[in-house]
Amino acid sequence: MIGAAYAIPDILAFVVAALMIVAGAIGVLAVRNPVHAALSLILTLFGVAVAFVAQSADFLAVVQIIVYAGAIVVLFLFVIMFLGVDRTDPVRVEPLVGQRALAAVGVVVTIGGLVALLASSHWVTGAIAVSSAGHPTPVGASNVRAIGTAVFTTYLFAFEATAALLIIAVVGAVLLARRERHMDREGEA
Repeated sequence: MIGAAYAIPDILAFVVAALMIVAGAIGVLAVRNPVHAALSLILTLFGVAVAFVAQSADFLAVVQIIVYAGAIVVLFLFVIMFLGVDRTDPVRVEPLVGQRALAAVGVVVTIGGLVALLASSHWVTGAIAVSSAGHPTPVGASNVRAIGTAVFTTYLFAFEATAALLIIAVVGAVLLARRERHMDREGEA
């Protein structure tokens, strides 16, 4: 599929999605305020949703917006507010000596690996529409039905374990918040 012709709207949708994703990712890394970083993450997640729509994966686009841009980012904001954004920690003090150099090496290796993978595949990243590639949906069936069947049969244990872990995390956060309030009140008395 090397000689595939792309339509102008397809290219435009890809460019818009890519710009949203890259701008949001740079914003997550560049801004100093954690709340603004979470808002930049929302821009990135919306860009991914646009890319899903361009691939005719409408259900995944809706799930991307509702679950990730909605629930997960709200959870991030809850944790940011729980930890307190008004506190300042000394950035100059490194708890692990050499972590910045190791992170820089990791970034270079990751980018080099991605470029090598793309070059070995002749810069082809996939088909025009991968939402139904390889496994066409039977006539009369929908993607939502296929996803629901997979979630509640094949992947039921993983789905339930993830739900249990999320509930445990929320209960733990609430208990930690209560414990700090009780300790603060005892310290005032």
